[in-house]
Amino acid sequence: MSKFLIVRFSSIGDIVLTTPVIRCLKKQVPGAEVHFLTKRSFASVLIDNPYIDKLYFLEDNLFDIVHQLRQEKYHSIIDLQHNQRSLRLKTLLGVKSFSFHKLNIEKWLLVNFHINKLPHVHIVDRYLDTVKSLGVENDGMGLDYFIPVEAEKCLSTLPPAFQNNYLAFVIGAKHFTKQLPADKIVRICNLIKSPLVLLGGPEDKEKGELIAGQCDSKVFDATGKYSLSESAALVKHAKKIITHDTGLMHIAAAFKKDILSVWGNTVPEFGMTPYMDTAESFSSIIFEQADLSCRPCSKIGFSKCPKKHFKCMVNQDEKAIADWANLP
Repeated sequence: MSKFLIVRFSSIGDIVLTTPVIRCLKKQVPGAEVHFLTKRSFASVLIDNPYIDKLYFLEDNLFDIVHQLRQEKYHSIIDLQHNQRSLRLKTLLGVKSFSFHKLNIEKWLLVNFHINKLPHVHIVDRYLDTVKSLGVENDGMGLDYFIPVEAEKCLSTLPPAFQNNYLAFVIGAKHFTKQLPADKIVRICNLIKSPLVLLGGPEDKEKGELIAGQCDSKVFDATGKYSLSESAALVKHAKKIITHDTGLMHIAAAFKKDILSVWGNTVPEFGMTPYMDTAESFSSIIFEQADLSCRPCSKIGFSKCPKKHFKCMVNQDEKAIADWANLP
């Protein structure tokens, strides 16, 4: 039996994007025992994954977990984080490791000089390349996300008109420059004919209330009211998803939902678009202002537009987004 430790500390979307590695490693390596190390705050992303035999959580001090991990006597470490902390972990454990290539130099060139040397390869496929030498191949089944049965019950808490026929709009993202302005979302919502559920975390609650307050009764504000698992359940049962470049976008891809993703300061060239299975069983539409010379201004995001015009989001076509949502 071979025992593997997969390492990815954060964040929601990045962890969801590792799920094909988890599944393929477990199913394709005979007798594989798969463990996963992440931060405790992301436990709900993985805790119901049937392909993980044991979850470990990184607390503030790396050394607190090293003693436990040494007892496992791993065959090898699959490092999908590849930063200073994961390097320190690998050094302390002293076992064979396989490390994901983050392409930081190539991303830096694209952000700072708009020189694109990035391969036209999705990050999921690059994650899978990390374990290629173990005989692991892409099974073409796409991403995974597993929801506990209890979380599915949140559907019954929606207003009756929303329970069987709604679209979901993910209004948040970790950084401001990855989000449509609230007034723009209001105008899009008012053009959409179907019941619409606004999704986001507690940090999006004020924005959700502002948007819902300027829309009619066909918009239901669910921001900050549901756990991540419950929000994932709402994504799973939605007809379509409108979203920014954020974790729920990747969860929507795991459920093979039709997705319209709106991109601000980040760009699809980074290789983190909604990942489709080989059957292409859902559609993924990307809205971006591709002709802006200032994009990408960051590989992550900012709290405000560095150029102060925010054209990457302000210039998004509201009617075209709504027209996509209104298609049968």
